[in-house]
Amino acid sequence: MSDETVPDSGRESGGTAPSPGTRRPGGRTARTRAAVRDAVLAGLTEHGYPGLTVEYVAAHSGVHKTTLYRRWKDIEGLVADALDLAGEDSWGPPDTGSLEGDLRALAQEVVVSFTDPAVAASGSAMIAAAFQSERAADALRDYYTERFARCEALVERAVRRGELAADPDAAAEAGAAGIDAGALVRSVSAPLFFRLFITREPVDDTVAEQAVAATLAAAHAGAFTVAGRADASSGTSS
Repeated sequence: MSDETVPDSGRESGGTAPSPGTRRPGGRTARTRAAVRDAVLAGLTEHGYPGLTVEYVAAHSGVHKTTLYRRWKDIEGLVADALDLAGEDSWGPPDTGSLEGDLRALAQEVVVSFTDPAVAASGSAMIAAAFQSERAADALRDYYTERFARCEALVERAVRRGELAADPDAAAEAGAAGIDAGALVRSVSAPLFFRLFITREPVDDTVAEQAVAATLAAAHAGAFTVAGRADASSGTSS
């Protein structure tokens, strides 16, 4: 079994695993983390967060449990790092040539990610873990914050194509042409996640199309324009 050590660079004091968002070196360390991540996901899918144990991760990753305790300390550390590793990819927002097409593709990704039996179980298990572990919740928040940040490119493209009105003054302060790209993208995924994890209702193409249509209508009405929200607030308080 592997019993390698983690380089000190990027580590917190006390020998814990590096904090979420820190890029690690490749090689054996990367392979070990990947094997542990896969074992954590398998264990969450099979047993859920309450049933996941360090012994299970050791048996299914080939990494000795003393190494797991030294590097990740506990189950919370293992789950949090698995989520962090899941965010270290090259994913980018769709580029279909139109804002509507991009939003539709994003909505479809959510639907497929949580309804396709081949991939849905692990993602759902990670989100369920975030309801039971504060560290997992923090890692999940960081994961999606990074995802939404990458989606700023989607908004910038839409502005360049003239599909969204740019506000130069707001853009100078807020970036992304003065439009809150994160809020816009969240508007597409929020109703889908609500049905998936709150009301436990099914999601399908019809629900995804409704989310896209609502987001487009809100975007064209200026709901995500930073300057528009500021002006509205000033008018309300006057």
